[in-house]
Amino acid sequence: MTIKGETIWVTGASSGLGRELALRLAEAGNTVIASARNMEALRDLVEGFSNIHIFEFDVSQREQVSNIRASLEQRYSSIDRVILNAGTCEYFNVHKPDWSMIGRVSQVNFIGAVNTLEAVWGLLLAAPKPHIVGVGSQAVGAPFPRTQAYGASKAALHYFLESMRVDLQLLNVDVTLLKPGFVDTPLTQRNDFSMPFLWPPEKAAVKMLAALEKRQRSYAFPLPLSLLLWFGRSFPRIWLRLMRPSVVADAAGD
Repeated sequence: MTIKGETIWVTGASSGLGRELALRLAEAGNTVIASARNMEALRDLVEGFSNIHIFEFDVSQREQVSNIRASLEQRYSSIDRVILNAGTCEYFNVHKPDWSMIGRVSQVNFIGAVNTLEAVWGLLLAAPKPHIVGVGSQAVGAPFPRTQAYGASKAALHYFLESMRVDLQLLNVDVTLLKPGFVDTPLTQRNDFSMPFLWPPEKAAVKMLAALEKRQRSYAFPLPLSLLLWFGRSFPRIWLRLMRPSVVADAAGD
């Protein structure tokens, strides 16, 4: 890996993709700032690594931003890359709708990314070649049952970063949007449905880091899922019939 000697902040680093990315970046010789809500899991992450620095940050809480910014500025003169990875997922039930859940999910998946950028902005612009990396989702490619909150929050993140890329040309800041499919993480392990083309986090992290090395504008994986979602967008009526939940499953969904 050619990403070496950088200072990189990874949010949501306590498990899953965030943890895997943090470990691989640290192994390559980078200084990794790892944040999450779960400090116990973060402490396990640093075992054997002197170049992983951890701190607690709930990205959904904007009132924490000023303290996080101050802590970072005391320790670092610049941050080369920020990986906006923190995320959550809850499923909507049309029979027993929890409307507040939509805001709850968006507060982490979208607003959390905005809060993170607010905290790191000055240090990021101080780097010689700043790089913003957003971990989105292929779920925005076509509608799935019960994913109103998750899909909408990721779609908001996608548009936000795409628009940021346009404006940040003036500041020579690169923006990469990663769009993973199903990855075997503690988050997806709670799912009660089939997940086609499921990848282990180790494989996903390798592909994601390769995209970061090239500073690709966008990278979606795996390809078979991308093709399936293309079909869903191209033939929406067929997709709607295919995605129709069964009466039993729909009524029992969380």
